[in-house]
Amino acid sequence: MSRIFLSALWEDIIMANYEIDPSVLKPFLPNGVELDLYNGKAYISLVGFMFKKIRIFRVPIPFFGNFEEVNLRFYVKRTESDHIKRGVVFINETVPYKPVAWLANKLYKEHYISIPTRSSIKDEEAKRKIKYEWEKNGNWNYIVAETSKESEPMANNSIEEFIFEHYYGYTKVDSLNTIEYNVNHPRWRIRKVIDYSIDCDFKAMYGSDFSFLNEQKPNSLIVAEGSAVSIGWQRTYF
Repeated sequence: MSRIFLSALWEDIIMANYEIDPSVLKPFLPNGVELDLYNGKAYISLVGFMFKKIRIFRVPIPFFGNFEEVNLRFYVKRTESDHIKRGVVFINETVPYKPVAWLANKLYKEHYISIPTRSSIKDEEAKRKIKYEWEKNGNWNYIVAETSKESEPMANNSIEEFIFEHYYGYTKVDSLNTIEYNVNHPRWRIRKVIDYSIDCDFKAMYGSDFSFLNEQKPNSLIVAEGSAVSIGWQRTYF
């Protein structure tokens, strides 16, 4: 059984999902994987969630406390014999702590940066309001979702299932080499989205390749309760 490198709680997960021309993603595609499509379309997601109760090799790391992560990711798959591994590739991951960013970049060759973040999560009667903010070039970006407090299972073959049911991470080391790692969590329950708002400077955060998203509304915005999550120590290079 693979050792657990990192375990934590991921909670109040917002995913704003944008249809995207596959040609935009090809330069970021790691060797050995292909784009995973939903109903023939490629998607990229702006994600915000709470990172809580971190343990590294099962040892609590209390001084980090709870913090926000914001990332931009897209969806891929790798076929091994008759088995399909569905995973994600991160364009960028944002956290407030430099040691967290350094560790992820060092061990998994990911694309973390450390910038100021903040969050607000409030319950009001039957509603829950979740807001994640991050500062770039002196400006605060945000993603906000107002949801029901109650949750429900994801429907089979739904956009929610497609977005959330990817259990591998793939990192492009260079044009020939890729890292694969496993992310473990149960099937998440989702909350009905009542309203949402996004203010993100995609060009400043993620580069000119994604500046068109400044003018594009997401095709869907979904919210999951989240759960305990673990990332295995084993990393496969191919």
